[in-house]
Amino acid sequence: MTRYLSGTDKDHTVQWDFYCTEGRKSGSWTKIAVPSNWEQQGFGTYNYGHDKVKANEQGLYKFQFASPALTGKKVFIVFEGSMTDTKVVINGKQAGPVHQGSFYRFKYDVTDLLKPGGKNLLEVTVDKTSANSSVNDAERRNSDFWVLGGIFRPVYLEIVPETFIDRTSINAKADGSFLLNVFARNLKGNETITAQVQKLNGQNVGAAITVKANPTADSLQLKGNFNKPLLWSAEFPNLYKVIVSIKNKQGVVHRIQQKFGFRTVELRVNDGFYVNGAKVILKGTNRHSFWPETGRTLSKSVHLMDARLMKEMNNNAVRMSHYPPDQEFLNVCDSIGLYVLDELTGWQAKYDTIVGHKLVKELVLRDVNHPSIVFWDNGNEGGWNRGLDNDYALYDPQKRTVIHPWEKFNGTDTKHYPDYNYMVKAAATGQEVFFPTEFMHGLYDGGAGAALDDFWAASMKHPHSAGGFIWAFLDEAIIRTDKNGAYDADGNHAPDGIVGPHREKEASFYTIKEIWSPVYIDAKPIDESFDGKIPVENRYAFTNFNQCSFKWKLVKFPSAKSKTTAAVVQAAGSPAVLNLKPGEKGALNLGLPASWKQNDALYLSAYGPDKKEIFTWSWAIQSPVAPHNNTAPANADAVKITETANSLAVKCDGVSYYFDKATGYIQQVVKPAGTVSLSGGPVLAGVHTSLKQFAHKADKAGYVVEANYEGDAPLHIKWTFTPGQPVKLEYNYAQQGDVSFMGITFNYPEEKVTGLKWLGRGPFRVWKNRLKGQQFGVWHKAYNNTITGETWGYPEFKGYHAELNWAVIENKEAPFTVYTSDKNIYLQMYRPAREQAALSNNNVEPAFPDGSIGFMTAIAPIGTKFQSADVMGPQSQKNHADGKPVSGTLWFDFTN
Repeated sequence: MTRYLSGTDKDHTVQWDFYCTEGRKSGSWTKIAVPSNWEQQGFGTYNYGHDKVKANEQGLYKFQFASPALTGKKVFIVFEGSMTDTKVVINGKQAGPVHQGSFYRFKYDVTDLLKPGGKNLLEVTVDKTSANSSVNDAERRNSDFWVLGGIFRPVYLEIVPETFIDRTSINAKADGSFLLNVFARNLKGNETITAQVQKLNGQNVGAAITVKANPTADSLQLKGNFNKPLLWSAEFPNLYKVIVSIKNKQGVVHRIQQKFGFRTVELRVNDGFYVNGAKVILKGTNRHSFWPETGRTLSKSVHLMDARLMKEMNNNAVRMSHYPPDQEFLNVCDSIGLYVLDELTGWQAKYDTIVGHKLVKELVLRDVNHPSIVFWDNGNEGGWNRGLDNDYALYDPQKRTVIHPWEKFNGTDTKHYPDYNYMVKAAATGQEVFFPTEFMHGLYDGGAGAALDDFWAASMKHPHSAGGFIWAFLDEAIIRTDKNGAYDADGNHAPDGIVGPHREKEASFYTIKEIWSPVYIDAKPIDESFDGKIPVENRYAFTNFNQCSFKWKLVKFPSAKSKTTAAVVQAAGSPAVLNLKPGEKGALNLGLPASWKQNDALYLSAYGPDKKEIFTWSWAIQSPVAPHNNTAPANADAVKITETANSLAVKCDGVSYYFDKATGYIQQVVKPAGTVSLSGGPVLAGVHTSLKQFAHKADKAGYVVEANYEGDAPLHIKWTFTPGQPVKLEYNYAQQGDVSFMGITFNYPEEKVTGLKWLGRGPFRVWKNRLKGQQFGVWHKAYNNTITGETWGYPEFKGYHAELNWAVIENKEAPFTVYTSDKNIYLQMYRPAREQAALSNNNVEPAFPDGSIGFMTAIAPIGTKFQSADVMGPQSQKNHADGKPVSGTLWFDFTN
């Protein structure tokens, strides 16, 4: 029986008396919600990692509770997590030794301290700083995460009979063998221990297993064999439960139940990681247990949200960074299907051996029966006490492999933040099972999805690859109660998530989703050779494609002048079932109608055995085309020219276009209803040029304005004004050398822009090394100045947008539309604002042109926190301009 003294999670708390010794709201008794981190309740002082004991407050807690019935019972008080040294006193007597270590379950037998039938006073003293220097080293001085004080996980009474089952440990293998260790206490010798395996619905599986009690044994073993049980894996997370009972002649003395899964995990040296005999590639992220309003006090809804987002992103694994999580998160991983690396805290510093022995035991005893856990991490990045390596097996009958994240150890190479050349070399010569436990550091908008395509391709070539874990799942930005609710990610230490602090999806989320799709499609553009067949690869470990489903649809898009962005479905269908086993390649025959070429785009969606979408791929069918001619007014004036010494004005269809004769650039566009402040272009992006010749004349098409530029690269510009048609701009240039970007730009005042609607890839921006994940369609977004990982308004407005066909620039003056008939043009919308963090990082500050709106044929890549883009692989290199002419055509329509 469990009786909570605190609340159960961040949304269900209980008020306790509280006194904080230093910092905010200190020096007087008041109330505090339990569980919680006291900083988030307005007390004490905030501390991030790399902490040199900046604050050292104590929290004193008091709570009165009534005694449970004590006759024939034993009562334990259980703390799920407290930061950090915790002294527990009941009715004036200390319950046991002060507990040291923040993220671990601990408990005391308090039966003899309780007042039968009376009120009891619980007093808890929590020291944010430990008296043990190694605990401070492992958990705060060298940590790279928020160090938050308080009783942050639940506190409860565990009430059991005098003869009781303390715990169990299970080893249920894929071959159906079943081993159950039962740790019973205070046996008399006349009992039997019985275990009945059941499905989760309560249906018995096989016969009960029974063993006689032995009062002198520390544990009793029960063994059985089950015929072809449903196996647990991340793809098919089949769970069972076992009902364990102590019985005597009077009946059941004590009974517990434990969920588990039949599965076998193996690290095969010089081979790979195997689950149930199949080689598995871990597609993982690193997850902090964190919520911005409540710190490390979470809830089942948060745990479920995170696990579902990981599955949606086609993760099959998660690493606990850098401490064991709430028990509920592991329960969710068991039920939803995620492979887990469970970690002892030790961020670049280790616990001493005495406290380490205790904490490893607490970690494994709590978590041993979770089928989701496949490795134990003994610390992180040098925070390994090697004297603890053998402790895990003392409590784990499965003998899971112990690893040292970032070290070659125990047959693994888990190097952190390898560059691309390391990946290539490891694939060619590495013998260890290779899976970096941190890579692609996603600082701000860098890393994570950027460069992942190349990295993953190199990883898949490694004969002993077991995948890897991206840093990190979420931005660990806390809402500061001492700064009017401002978000704080401690500079550039913690804004490194694929999702934001409230799980806002960033662009890399969708890139990862495509690259890690178990239905793998390397989507090539549709051309004249397309025959309705899509090459596919089965990257599942256990799932045949005949257990999946696929749907396609052909769509037409609204025009730029339409008020909607919704595509119209012209045809839809499902291809024939494809029998493709894990690891096999084949082709999916969509069976498109003969009229498929008449549509604008093709969408293909894949769904897993759980009927949830794996990914939706999209292809443009039509090439970008010139806009349809406007209908000229019956009384349309001919093109009129007004010229001064410094400027040229071309009036067409009632709209005047002003050019600066000294530069050749457009200065502004004047409509009867007002001015459009388009200016300063076209400029050859990133190239110094000067005007060589400016000319204008009438010709059969209307009126032509031309400008020729010389300098670092030649540029020719030709504007054509034809009544009843959008203004046509033709340009050509030739560049040489390695460049960050190529194209032409204009200026438009940022303060006047209100939104953007476009036909192309969206809704997120792209980098040269992060093109996957975006869908072809008509998109709309309002202006924002989002800084990825700092302000969290997505999708970001500023940046590069892929596969442009047309764009409507919405503004406070008058919207205008730009069309292109060229393939693979990128639209540049301004330059993203620079992060305000004091420790910003140029690796994640990609190059942008000086102009504010650009039409680019090549764009820049982005790096990661620790690596510049140029060491991240082929897609991350600068663009090579070979001197060959580049030409393009745009149309500007100001008649919207």
